[in-house]
Amino acid sequence: MLCHEKYIRAFGKTSHARAFQNKQPGKLGSICENCHGPLGQHLKIKLSGKRKSPSSRKRKPHFLFSFKNPSPFKKNKVCLQCHESQNRTMFWQGSSHEMTGLACDKCHYISKRRSRKNLLRNKDSKKVCFQCHRDKRSKMMRTSHMPLRQGKLNCSSCHNPHGGDGPALLNQSSVNLTCFTCHQEKRGPFIFEHIPVRENCSNCHDPHGSNFRPLLKHKMPFLCQQCHLQAFHPGDIYDNKKLGASSRLGGKSCVNCHSNIHGSNHPAGSKLQR
Repeated sequence: MLCHEKYIRAFGKTSHARAFQNKQPGKLGSICENCHGPLGQHLKIKLSGKRKSPSSRKRKPHFLFSFKNPSPFKKNKVCLQCHESQNRTMFWQGSSHEMTGLACDKCHYISKRRSRKNLLRNKDSKKVCFQCHRDKRSKMMRTSHMPLRQGKLNCSSCHNPHGGDGPALLNQSSVNLTCFTCHQEKRGPFIFEHIPVRENCSNCHDPHGSNFRPLLKHKMPFLCQQCHLQAFHPGDIYDNKKLGASSRLGGKSCVNCHSNIHGSNHPAGSKLQR
Protein backbone atom coordinates (compact mmCIF):
# COMPACT_ATOMS: atom_id res chain seq x y z
CA MET A 1 0.00 0.00 0.00
CA LEU A 2 2.96 2.33 -0.69
CA CYS A 3 0.87 4.45 -3.07
CA HIS A 4 -1.82 5.22 -0.50
CA GLU A 5 0.21 5.17 2.71
CA LYS A 6 -0.91 8.60 3.96
CA TYR A 7 -4.56 7.66 3.41
CA ILE A 8 -4.06 4.38 5.26
CA ARG A 9 -2.58 6.24 8.25
CA ALA A 10 -5.49 8.69 8.34
CA PHE A 11 -8.03 5.89 7.98
CA GLY A 12 -6.41 3.96 10.82
CA LYS A 13 -7.56 6.64 13.29
CA THR A 14 -11.23 6.35 12.37
CA SER A 15 -14.03 4.30 13.89
CA HIS A 16 -14.43 2.59 10.50
CA ALA A 17 -10.94 1.14 10.80
CA ARG A 18 -11.57 -0.13 14.33
CA ALA A 19 -14.88 -1.68 13.32
CA PHE A 20 -13.43 -3.51 10.33
CA GLN A 21 -10.38 -4.71 12.26
CA ASN A 22 -12.64 -6.31 14.86
CA LYS A 23 -14.41 -8.26 12.12
CA GLN A 24 -11.40 -8.87 9.87
CA PRO A 25 -8.14 -8.94 11.85
CA GLY A 26 -5.17 -8.09 9.69
CA LYS A 27 -3.58 -5.24 7.81
CA LEU A 28 -5.61 -2.12 7.16
CA GLY A 29 -4.83 -2.32 3.45
CA SER A 30 -6.92 -5.46 3.05
CA ILE A 31 -9.88 -3.68 4.64
CA CYS A 32 -9.99 -1.12 1.81
CA GLU A 33 -11.64 -3.76 -0.39
CA ASN A 34 -14.85 -3.51 1.63
CA CYS A 35 -15.65 -0.17 0.01
CA HIS A 36 -13.29 0.21 -2.95
CA GLY A 37 -13.41 -3.23 -4.54
CA PRO A 38 -10.88 -6.05 -5.20
CA LEU A 39 -7.28 -5.02 -4.56
CA GLY A 40 -5.89 -7.64 -6.91
CA GLN A 41 -7.56 -6.09 -9.94
CA HIS A 42 -6.29 -2.66 -8.94
CA LEU A 43 -2.68 -3.88 -8.80
CA LYS A 44 -2.89 -5.20 -12.36
CA ILE A 45 -3.29 -1.69 -13.77
CA LYS A 46 -0.10 -0.60 -15.52
CA LEU A 47 0.85 2.95 -14.68
CA SER A 48 3.51 4.92 -16.52
CA GLY A 49 4.57 8.53 -16.11
CA LYS A 50 2.32 10.60 -13.89
CA ARG A 51 0.01 8.44 -11.82
CA LYS A 52 -3.66 8.99 -12.60
CA SER A 53 -6.61 8.52 -10.35
CA PRO A 54 -8.74 5.45 -11.14
CA SER A 55 -11.73 7.79 -11.13
CA SER A 56 -10.32 10.00 -13.90
CA ARG A 57 -12.33 10.31 -17.10
CA LYS A 58 -9.74 8.46 -19.22
CA ARG A 59 -9.70 5.39 -17.03
CA LYS A 60 -12.69 4.21 -14.99
CA PRO A 61 -12.23 0.52 -14.12
CA HIS A 62 -15.60 -0.94 -13.18
CA PHE A 63 -13.99 -3.04 -10.45
CA LEU A 64 -12.59 -0.12 -8.45
CA PHE A 65 -14.83 2.33 -6.62
CA SER A 66 -13.90 5.93 -5.81
CA PHE A 67 -15.99 8.38 -3.81
CA LYS A 68 -14.89 11.38 -5.89
CA ASN A 69 -17.19 11.34 -8.91
CA PRO A 70 -20.04 8.80 -8.60
CA SER A 71 -23.66 9.81 -8.11
CA PRO A 72 -25.04 10.10 -4.55
CA PHE A 73 -27.01 6.91 -5.14
CA LYS A 74 -23.85 4.89 -5.91
CA LYS A 75 -21.97 6.36 -2.94
CA ASN A 76 -24.81 5.67 -0.54
CA LYS A 77 -25.19 2.13 -1.86
CA VAL A 78 -21.67 1.32 -0.67
CA CYS A 79 -22.35 2.74 2.81
CA LEU A 80 -25.70 1.00 3.14
CA GLN A 81 -24.02 -2.39 2.73
CA CYS A 82 -23.23 -2.10 6.45
CA HIS A 83 -25.42 0.71 7.75
CA GLU A 84 -28.86 -0.02 6.30
CA SER A 85 -29.91 -2.34 9.12
CA GLN A 86 -28.84 -0.03 11.96
CA ASN A 87 -31.44 1.84 14.03
CA ARG A 88 -30.41 5.35 12.98
CA THR A 89 -30.18 4.56 9.26
CA MET A 90 -32.89 1.96 8.67
CA PHE A 91 -35.32 4.65 7.42
CA TRP A 92 -32.91 6.17 4.89
CA GLN A 93 -34.68 4.69 1.87
CA GLY A 94 -37.41 7.15 0.89
CA SER A 95 -36.39 9.82 3.42
CA SER A 96 -36.37 13.47 2.37
CA HIS A 97 -32.57 13.58 2.41
CA GLU A 98 -32.36 10.50 0.20
CA MET A 99 -34.98 11.88 -2.19
CA THR A 100 -33.10 15.17 -2.61
CA GLY A 101 -29.93 13.32 -3.62
CA LEU A 102 -27.85 13.87 -0.49
CA ALA A 103 -24.72 11.73 -0.39
CA CYS A 104 -23.30 10.27 2.83
CA ASP A 105 -19.97 12.03 2.31
CA LYS A 106 -21.72 15.41 2.29
CA CYS A 107 -22.00 15.12 6.08
CA HIS A 108 -19.46 12.39 6.94
CA TYR A 109 -15.74 12.04 6.32
CA ILE A 110 -15.50 8.35 5.54
CA SER A 111 -11.73 7.89 5.69
CA LYS A 112 -10.55 10.75 7.93
CA ARG A 113 -11.24 11.69 11.51
CA ARG A 114 -12.58 15.23 11.77
CA SER A 115 -14.80 14.72 14.83
CA ARG A 116 -14.93 12.39 17.80
CA LYS A 117 -18.36 11.10 16.93
CA ASN A 118 -19.99 9.70 13.79
CA LEU A 119 -17.12 10.73 11.45
CA LEU A 120 -18.80 14.10 10.87
CA ARG A 121 -17.14 16.68 8.65
CA ASN A 122 -17.11 19.18 11.50
CA LYS A 123 -16.49 18.80 15.23
CA ASP A 124 -19.64 20.84 15.82
CA SER A 125 -22.51 18.69 14.54
CA LYS A 126 -24.91 21.61 14.07
CA LYS A 127 -22.50 23.27 11.63
CA VAL A 128 -22.81 20.19 9.43
CA CYS A 129 -26.57 20.75 9.26
CA PHE A 130 -26.18 24.50 8.73
CA GLN A 131 -24.30 23.83 5.48
CA CYS A 132 -27.72 23.43 3.87
CA HIS A 133 -30.22 24.63 6.47
CA ARG A 134 -29.11 28.25 6.62
CA ASP A 135 -32.61 29.49 7.40
CA LYS A 136 -32.55 27.46 10.62
CA ARG A 137 -29.15 28.91 11.50
CA SER A 138 -30.54 32.44 11.24
CA LYS A 139 -33.45 31.49 13.51
CA MET A 140 -31.03 30.15 16.10
CA MET A 141 -29.54 33.65 16.34
CA ARG A 142 -32.85 35.19 17.43
CA THR A 143 -33.63 36.36 20.97
CA SER A 144 -35.53 33.23 21.99
CA HIS A 145 -33.82 30.07 20.77
CA MET A 146 -33.10 26.46 21.56
CA PRO A 147 -29.93 26.05 23.70
CA LEU A 148 -27.86 24.82 20.76
CA ARG A 149 -25.43 27.71 21.03
CA GLN A 150 -24.81 26.74 24.66
CA GLY A 151 -24.13 23.14 23.67
CA LYS A 152 -27.03 21.71 25.68
CA LEU A 153 -28.74 20.34 22.55
CA ASN A 154 -27.87 19.56 18.97
CA CYS A 155 -29.96 19.02 15.85
CA SER A 156 -30.03 15.25 16.38
CA SER A 157 -31.72 15.77 19.76
CA CYS A 158 -34.95 16.24 17.80
CA HIS A 159 -34.13 15.06 14.27
CA ASN A 160 -32.76 11.89 12.73
CA PRO A 161 -30.97 13.03 9.54
CA HIS A 162 -31.16 9.50 8.16
CA GLY A 163 -34.97 9.38 8.19
CA GLY A 164 -37.81 8.37 10.44
CA ASP A 165 -41.49 7.48 10.57
CA GLY A 166 -42.53 11.04 11.48
CA PRO A 167 -42.57 14.42 9.72
CA ALA A 168 -39.48 16.60 9.18
CA LEU A 169 -37.06 13.74 9.97
CA LEU A 170 -38.09 13.84 13.64
CA ASN A 171 -36.91 11.20 16.09
CA GLN A 172 -40.50 10.65 17.21
CA SER A 173 -43.61 9.95 15.14
CA SER A 174 -45.09 13.44 15.71
CA VAL A 175 -44.10 16.99 16.62
CA ASN A 176 -45.77 16.78 20.03
CA LEU A 177 -44.07 13.53 21.02
CA THR A 178 -40.73 15.09 20.11
CA CYS A 179 -41.43 18.12 22.32
CA PHE A 180 -42.70 15.97 25.18
CA THR A 181 -39.36 14.18 25.48
CA CYS A 182 -38.19 17.31 27.34
CA HIS A 183 -41.41 19.17 28.19
CA GLN A 184 -43.20 16.32 29.94
CA GLU A 185 -45.19 18.67 32.18
CA LYS A 186 -47.04 19.91 29.08
CA ARG A 187 -48.10 16.42 28.02
CA GLY A 188 -51.10 15.85 30.25
CA PRO A 189 -53.58 14.25 30.05
CA PHE A 190 -55.64 17.23 31.19
CA ILE A 191 -59.31 17.44 32.17
CA PHE A 192 -59.51 20.73 30.29
CA GLU A 193 -57.42 20.65 27.13
CA HIS A 194 -56.30 23.49 24.90
CA ILE A 195 -57.08 22.15 21.42
CA PRO A 196 -54.17 23.83 19.54
CA VAL A 197 -51.76 22.27 22.05
CA ARG A 198 -53.25 18.83 21.52
CA GLU A 199 -53.03 19.22 17.73
CA ASN A 200 -49.48 20.50 17.28
CA CYS A 201 -47.03 22.46 19.42
CA SER A 202 -45.87 24.30 16.30
CA ASN A 203 -49.29 25.99 16.03
CA CYS A 204 -47.96 28.50 18.55
CA HIS A 205 -44.22 27.86 18.78
CA ASP A 206 -41.34 28.01 16.30
CA PRO A 207 -38.92 25.44 17.72
CA HIS A 208 -35.86 26.81 15.90
CA GLY A 209 -36.04 30.36 17.19
CA SER A 210 -38.16 33.46 17.60
CA ASN A 211 -37.99 37.08 18.68
CA PHE A 212 -40.88 36.45 21.07
CA ARG A 213 -40.42 34.40 24.22
CA PRO A 214 -40.86 31.52 24.72
CA LEU A 215 -40.31 30.62 21.05
CA LEU A 216 -43.72 32.06 20.14
CA LYS A 217 -44.60 32.70 16.51
CA HIS A 218 -46.20 36.06 17.32
CA LYS A 219 -46.35 38.42 20.26
CA MET A 220 -49.23 38.12 22.68
CA PRO A 221 -52.12 38.93 22.56
CA PHE A 222 -51.88 38.77 18.75
CA LEU A 223 -50.92 35.09 18.78
CA CYS A 224 -54.06 34.14 20.71
CA GLN A 225 -56.26 36.44 18.64
CA GLN A 226 -55.52 34.40 15.53
CA CYS A 227 -58.08 31.95 16.93
CA HIS A 228 -59.83 33.95 19.66
CA LEU A 229 -61.38 36.77 17.63
CA GLN A 230 -61.29 40.26 19.07
CA ALA A 231 -65.07 40.56 18.81
CA PHE A 232 -65.43 37.71 21.33
CA HIS A 233 -62.72 38.68 23.79
CA PRO A 234 -61.12 42.07 22.97
CA GLY A 235 -57.49 42.57 23.84
CA ASP A 236 -57.36 46.35 23.49
CA ILE A 237 -58.76 49.23 25.55
CA TYR A 238 -61.37 50.26 22.97
CA ASP A 239 -64.93 48.93 23.09
CA ASN A 240 -63.95 46.32 25.64
CA LYS A 241 -67.43 45.61 26.98
CA LYS A 242 -66.71 42.30 28.69
CA LEU A 243 -63.66 43.37 30.62
CA GLY A 244 -64.31 47.05 30.97
CA ALA A 245 -62.14 49.74 29.41
CA SER A 246 -58.79 49.87 31.14
CA SER A 247 -55.32 50.86 30.00
CA ARG A 248 -54.00 47.98 32.12
CA LEU A 249 -55.34 45.48 29.56
CA GLY A 250 -53.84 46.98 26.41
CA GLY A 251 -51.20 44.78 24.79
CA LYS A 252 -50.84 42.54 27.84
CA SER A 253 -50.15 38.84 27.70
CA CYS A 254 -53.15 36.52 27.79
CA VAL A 255 -51.30 34.24 30.20
CA ASN A 256 -51.49 36.96 32.85
CA CYS A 257 -54.96 35.52 33.46
CA HIS A 258 -54.95 32.22 31.56
CA SER A 259 -51.78 30.93 33.19
CA ASN A 260 -52.30 27.22 32.45
CA ILE A 261 -52.51 27.73 28.72
CA HIS A 262 -51.38 24.18 27.89
CA GLY A 263 -54.17 22.54 29.91
CA SER A 264 -55.61 22.29 33.39
CA ASN A 265 -56.78 19.62 35.83
CA HIS A 266 -58.36 22.11 38.23
CA PRO A 267 -62.15 21.68 38.77
CA ALA A 268 -62.61 25.36 37.90
CA GLY A 269 -60.02 25.35 35.14
CA SER A 270 -62.26 25.42 32.05
CA LYS A 271 -60.85 28.86 31.15
CA LEU A 272 -57.32 27.58 31.84
CA GLN A 273 -56.96 30.21 34.55
CA ARG A 274 -55.83 27.84 37.30
